[in-house]
Amino acid sequence: MGGAQAQVLRAAQMSIWARVRDLKEDDLETALWKDRILAKAWGMRRTLFLLPSDDLAIFVRGSARRAEKEIRWMLNHGVSEQVLERLVRAVLFAMDTPSTRSELARRVSKSLKLPLRWERGGGWGSQRMIPCVQLGDVTCPAYYLLHLAGARGVLCSGPSEGNEATFVRADAWLRDWRDVPRERAESELLQRYLGSFGPATVADFVAWTGMGFKDAGEIWAREEASFAPVNVEGWPAWILRRDLSELEDSKIERPTVRILPYFDSFLLGHMKRTHLVETRDLGRVYRNQGWVAPVVLVDGRVKGVWTHVENGKRLSVRVEPFGPVPRLVSAAIREEGRDLGRFLGCESVEVNIG
Repeated sequence: MGGAQAQVLRAAQMSIWARVRDLKEDDLETALWKDRILAKAWGMRRTLFLLPSDDLAIFVRGSARRAEKEIRWMLNHGVSEQVLERLVRAVLFAMDTPSTRSELARRVSKSLKLPLRWERGGGWGSQRMIPCVQLGDVTCPAYYLLHLAGARGVLCSGPSEGNEATFVRADAWLRDWRDVPRERAESELLQRYLGSFGPATVADFVAWTGMGFKDAGEIWAREEASFAPVNVEGWPAWILRRDLSELEDSKIERPTVRILPYFDSFLLGHMKRTHLVETRDLGRVYRNQGWVAPVVLVDGRVKGVWTHVENGKRLSVRVEPFGPVPRLVSAAIREEGRDLGRFLGCESVEVNIG
């Protein structure tokens, strides 16, 4: 699936529920914080994902060219390469244990003897006071230190301290850590992408990773010998050559119905989405400010959106279909709703369609 986007952690948990039979919510907490077989980290598009720990370096280093723009920004604003490398090394060194942004800024300020300042900000219009390290004429908020370090190292989230997130180097947090050189990670990431989202084009790979066309095109060219060209309703695309025979022979038991949460990875793998959603319904799924609605899939196409409300041990699911709902599809939607209630630990589930 190419990771579960985790800007909203509950959405990522539900994305994994949609793909793993009999999963329980507690299983994911155990996987993240006890067994550490899952990691929460910045990956494609520099957004947060839940990713398999064994393959974390593939996803992070494979998409790290997106993070290079932070390095270029610093260099373009008068910070020398030598000073910048010292800063990045200090940040990575300070992340040997899970640390909040404030703790990280203090440790870096102390180790490099740089002034520590507090300024208003934090993104999304926030006016809270945040710690910053002063580097000559450039002020580096703590969250920006993380993005700089993410261009060179592999970071992930640690357990929260109260309401504050913590961050830590992957090699200091994950058991049996396995790093991967960037070029190899990039090639493997593209293979993973096409294995999950093919048929696709280089423009789709650009949209999924957040890289520029030049960088993505370079990686694509390295791997092109392993691709097979296909025709998808009149437009050219590519899949992995090794997947071609399996796809040609595949059969789907219909109807196949799934309900997917907001920001689900299935909806974010391509630049154009009309193979998933009718043009007239795109605005109901892909909304303003990057919001991607929860959807009802029928045989791989979006046939409605849905919302849910948890009230104690009660779950209410409301489905807004885009057209008539056949009886078999309606029954499958209700079954999906009941299983979502089981996953969330709800004792009562109500599903309303239409």
